[in-house]
This record gives sequence, C-alpha cells and structure tokens, in this order.
Amino acid sequence: MSPARNPDTAASEAAAGLVGTELELRVDGVAHGGWCVGRDGERVVFVRHTLPGELVRVRVTEETARFLRADAVEVLEASPDRVEAPCPFAGPGKCGGCDWQHASLEAQRRLKGHVVSEQLRRIAKIDRRVEVEEMPGAPDGLGWRTRVRYAVDDEGRAGLRRHRSHEIEPIDRCRIAHPRVDELGVTELEWPRMRDVEAIASATTRDTALVVNPDGAKLPALPEPKASSAVLRRFSNGRVQQVRGRRHIREQVGEREFRVSAGGFWQVHSSAARVLSEAVVEALAPEPGETGLDLFCGAGLFAAGLAEAVGPEGRMLGVENDAESVRDARYNLRDMPWVRVAHADTDAQLREWVDMRVDFAVLDPPRTGAGTVVARQLSELRNRRVAYVSCDPATLARDLAAFIEEGYELTELRAFDSFPMTHHVECLAVLRRD
Repeated sequence: MSPARNPDTAASEAAAGLVGTELELRVDGVAHGGWCVGRDGERVVFVRHTLPGELVRVRVTEETARFLRADAVEVLEASPDRVEAPCPFAGPGKCGGCDWQHASLEAQRRLKGHVVSEQLRRIAKIDRRVEVEEMPGAPDGLGWRTRVRYAVDDEGRAGLRRHRSHEIEPIDRCRIAHPRVDELGVTELEWPRMRDVEAIASATTRDTALVVNPDGAKLPALPEPKASSAVLRRFSNGRVQQVRGRRHIREQVGEREFRVSAGGFWQVHSSAARVLSEAVVEALAPEPGETGLDLFCGAGLFAAGLAEAVGPEGRMLGVENDAESVRDARYNLRDMPWVRVAHADTDAQLREWVDMRVDFAVLDPPRTGAGTVVARQLSELRNRRVAYVSCDPATLARDLAAFIEEGYELTELRAFDSFPMTHHVECLAVLRRD
C-alpha cells in the first residue's frame, strides 16, 4: 500500500496525475449516486464505500479538472452507522450494484432522504424535509429484487459489473435477488457466447423467465435452469423472441392479475407495485365520473386502480410508446371498457387530447424524466391533480420546477425505499393547482 498524502500538499501535486494515489480525508456529506463528499485541499472528492463523518484512506479512481472520484480502502474512524456488509462481493473494486451495504438500513434511508431534499433544494428551489419509508417484505434489505440482469464474461461465467466499469465480478449469488430468482441458478451455470442473462421471477405467482442475449446472430445451446422457467431471447434492437414457455410473467396486485411481457417494465421490488398503486390512488382521490390520464402507463398498473375508482361513468386514458407494453395494458384492462390505451409518444398524444378536460393524471416516466413539454401540456388540459412517480431525484426535481412554473404547487412528497442497499429511491410527488 502506498503512503497516504497529506491533504495540505494537494495543490502542489494537482498536475501530477492522481489516479491510483492514496490520501487521507474526512468525509462530511452525501451526494446523489451513492457517493460521500470530502475535500483534498480545494478540490472536491466523491468517495464510495464510506459514510458521512468518517476519516478514511481513499484511493483515487478518476481525476477531472474540478473533482476526484475515489474508493475508501481503509476506515480510520468509523461512523456509528457502519455495519458489516452482508455480501462478500460488496466493496472497493467489486460488484457495483449495491452502494450502501456498509450502512445500517436506518442510515441508508436517512441518507437517501437527504439526497432527495438536496436535489429539490438545489434544482427546484423547494425546501422540504424528506423521510424515506421502509418498503414491506424485506426487513433486512435483502431478497427483494425480482429482476436481475447478469453480465457474462468470456469464460461463460455470470456475474455483475463493477462500478463504472465493463469488467465483470463473478459471484455465487446476488444477496438482494428474490429467492425465486436464486432458484434459477444463473450463476451456477455456464453461458458460453452470451452477453448477458436476465432472470425474472414474480413474487406473487410461480412464474419465472430467463431472457438471454447472445453475442452473435445464432442462439447457442443453452444450459437447463435449476428450476422450471420460460426462456426468451433479446435482440440488439430490444425485441424479445420466445424460445420456450410463455412470453409473459403474471403478477398479482390486490384482486387483479396483470400480464407483463418478460422484457417489459415492472417494479422490481416485490412489494412496490402494490404499495405504489395504493399510494397513487390515495393521493389523487379519484371520484366516480372523473377523467384521468396514465402517462408512460406500461402494463397498466396505475390505470387499473384509478379506473376502478372513476367507474363506468368516468374515463381513464393511458399512453405508452412500447408496443409490447401497450398490448399488455390493453389485455390487463380489458374488463373495463371505459379505459383506453394509446400507442404513442406521450407529448404527441397529449397534443391530440388538447381540447379535452382532464381531472387528474399520473405519470411514471423513465429515468430521464417527463420534461417541461409534458408539464405545459397537462396545464393546458386544465388538469388540477398530478401524481408523479420517479426513481431519480434529480430529474424529478427538474420536472417539479417545470410544473411549478405552470402554476402547480407541490402538496405532498413521499419517498419509498424500493431499492435497499443501493442509492436508488422511489418518490411520489403530488401536485395541485386551482
């Protein structure tokens, strides 16, 4: 191990090239993305594998003109929130999937709440304290993830990618994977000439699937999974082809069963679909006879609960640009003829609905967010209530600023720990206007 640099000498060494250098610093804050923040002289250092308040020895992994990135390789003064990571593959230079395995679950939620609050303050100028709620079903923060995509190395071994790297960490199993995912035994099998293998399991039915992505045009011989499973192939354009078994996973939410294409979107935490669906209905409080929108509606999760509330005398309109998800949504909502799902880009469809009066809307956009255009279009529809579901605090804050510009007020914000052990957090923002 190379000796640690004294931080006071940082300025004189700034031009020397610091990647691989070790230094000692005090970490004093947390940043979005699973990083903690310290300083080396005048330069900010973003550090993984540490906690606020700790004194650590770090190894620099990346250098820019404005900041450094580093891994904490030795803890000199530990935070009282530090715990032993439950996974042997978590740590500097190992699997990059989990950011906070070295923190207690209470501390993880506190850190995530601070990050959400900071993004709201910095980007949207909203001053709000955020408490992250525990998601039921994973009291130890493990065994919750129902979809895991494993990368495959040149030797056919399945593993997970290291942080900010294409390198693969071979593992025996993923500790945050749902037990039904583990039963498929992906990491115990050999996957020659394969780029990646996604293991999918329903937490509410017995359905499982493997989605394989070969590195060539021809599908190689596949190993037999340890448990019965459908098998599908993913092409480079995202299209999924059935190899054997059904191409859908069945999910149960309350009394309703949903059909979800194996390659389509569904909440990965075993409890998230139910909890978020109930939270959206509660937040929007739809009344019989009202008209609602479900933007980026996926397989129709939110539309289902909202449509039941507005009833046959109301209307529920969804829009989704993924063709397979549209087919799923139409199938899942087929018993409610007052629901319609359009296959279109959201902003294009909202232009077609410009003369319609809307009472409420829910949107669950991809990580990139909805954008300012959608906020303006919903305002033009005289829509008064919006529930915005987001897994990225930065894009959520940006879009909330756009809604506020259009006359909406943020009346409620809930955050859910849908991704324990990682830096990700699911938020539900509720907006209203007169």
